[in-house]
Amino acid sequence: MLFHSLDRYRDAGLLMLRIGIGIMFMLHGYPKLEGGPEVWTRIGGALSHVGITFAPVYMGFMAAIAEFGGGLLLILGLFTRPACLLLLATMTVAAIMHISQGDPFSQYSHSVEAAILFFSLLFIGPGKFSLDQSFYISKYDG
Repeated sequence: MLFHSLDRYRDAGLLMLRIGIGIMFMLHGYPKLEGGPEVWTRIGGALSHVGITFAPVYMGFMAAIAEFGGGLLLILGLFTRPACLLLLATMTVAAIMHISQGDPFSQYSHSVEAAILFFSLLFIGPGKFSLDQSFYISKYDG
C-alpha cells in the first residue's frame, strides 16, 4: 500500500533514470570518441564476433557515437526509442564479444545489464517529462 503512493511519480522516476543512465553513457562514450581511429578500430573489431568484419574504423566510431549521442538523447528524452535501439545493439555486441573471448561474468555483466535496461526502455518509452512527449501526444496519454 505504501509503495502504491509512489505511482504518481512514475514519470519523474523515468526522468531520473534517463538522466542518470544518459550521463553515464556520455561518460563512457566520450573517451571512445576522443580516442580517434586507433580506438575506433579496436571497438569496431568487436563486430567480428558476430560476423561483421568490414569498416571497423567506421563501425567503432558509430559505436562511440551511439554511446555518447545516445546518452545525450536519453537525457533530453529525444528520439528515446531509436537511441535505446542503438544502445541495445552496442551493448549486445559488447556482451557477445566478452562472452566469446571467455571473459568472466564480471567483465560482461555491465553490458548485459545495460542491454536489458535499453530493451525495457524500448517498451516503456521516455515518460511525460521528455522532448519526445512534447512532439507527440498519444491517444492513450492523459
